[in-house]
Amino acid sequence: MATYLSLTNELLREMNEVALTSSTFANAIGVQQHVKDVINRAYFDIVNEEPQWPFLAVAESGAVDPMYGNVYVETVAGTRFYELKPASSSLTTDYGYIDWDNFYLTTVGVSGESAPYESRNLRFTTIEEFKDYYRISENLDDADTQQYGVPQRVIKSPDGRNFGLSPIPDKVYRVWFFAYALPTPLDAFGDETVFPDVYKTVLLARARYYVHQFKEDTQAAAFALEDYKRGLRLMRLHLMEPTPGYFKDDRVRFV
Repeated sequence: MATYLSLTNELLREMNEVALTSSTFANAIGVQQHVKDVINRAYFDIVNEEPQWPFLAVAESGAVDPMYGNVYVETVAGTRFYELKPASSSLTTDYGYIDWDNFYLTTVGVSGESAPYESRNLRFTTIEEFKDYYRISENLDDADTQQYGVPQRVIKSPDGRNFGLSPIPDKVYRVWFFAYALPTPLDAFGDETVFPDVYKTVLLARARYYVHQFKEDTQAAAFALEDYKRGLRLMRLHLMEPTPGYFKDDRVRFV
């Protein structure tokens, strides 16, 4: 992966400016510091274009089956809501993106479980639908009879940091889903980008655009912006759209 220092120096050399070293990088001033700033700005521009970039996935898909997801949370009998990222202390350290249309429940891998296993897709249900059709009866069950069941629906909490299950789980299950990370800013000279080096030209084109804007060279900025847009289209083509397109009919769901 390209490092913060190598990206900064590549742009500095293009501008005919003095390159930085590992010892001078942290104390850069003037144009060198500006280039460091725009490298980070360009980096986040690319990341923000597609929250589901493959290189943002928090882990490889599925410890058991790649179709399960790339992270899971184990349920507790009688508990409806769970943190999407239990180790996170705030929104700034949460996952960057969650695929809410791809939650999967199973007993495969749960301690003490054996065949036949429970496995099902969880249908995403809005808070409004849950309140209108399920909340009262399930809350009464929880308060009175405590008759829980196998979850069939997943609910997104209003703050987006938790997911809920309906019905309330009657035992331990694994809930798998696909999560994508929020990369941290490049800081030290050896920090690396999260995407392959082949796409560093896209980042440099975006950074070049900001440099030319700073210098009020509108024509050069426009050329750099076109380079960035073309590179971004190729990134999407190669990383996000390598499979044939299809039409999906939501009137039928497989469980």
